[in-house]
Amino acid sequence: MTRYRESVQSLLHQRVLDAAHDLVTAKGWGGLRMTHIAAAAGVSRQTLYTEFGSKEQVGEALVMREVEGFLLGVQERLDAHQDDEGLAVEVAVRFTLESAADNPLLKSVLTSARGGGDLLAHLTTRSGPLLEIATAMLKGWAAEAWPHIDEDSLDLGAETIVRLTVSHIVQPVAPADVTAARLARILVRIGLLRDR
Repeated sequence: MTRYRESVQSLLHQRVLDAAHDLVTAKGWGGLRMTHIAAAAGVSRQTLYTEFGSKEQVGEALVMREVEGFLLGVQERLDAHQDDEGLAVEVAVRFTLESAADNPLLKSVLTSARGGGDLLAHLTTRSGPLLEIATAMLKGWAAEAWPHIDEDSLDLGAETIVRLTVSHIVQPVAPADVTAARLARILVRIGLLRDR
């Protein structure tokens, strides 16, 4: 019975996030209300509040779900280029930047005219959970793939590349391929990664 209940709750959770995703990409975050999300998901407002607690928590869950999708793609790219550290980082960063640029939710969040302000905070001022999960994944992957890199360097390298990548998602300054190559070169030049 417990497993069934968890399965139903997981389906409800995903349905609510799917509805919120569609609403944010269509109309932005600023004017979105919990009543809109509940109606789009086909649940009562009380059910929505019980599941998430607040609009802020829906937003955080929505951003974290997107992050998880990005991280799966990042891991695939790292796995494909494990033998070339600089190239692995470059390809993973490029994937992240290009995917972010094409992501309808992120486009909506980053377009302030569409009311992405509060949701944007999950990428900027309240980005702690996002940075932690991305850094932990990258550090864990690198520790297994590149055991010759010491733990302090792994900490520094993972945090640096994640923070710089997120900053380029929020405010890109060059095409994704150029930025990805530059970020990988930074880690090579400071000695965290081996040169090609």
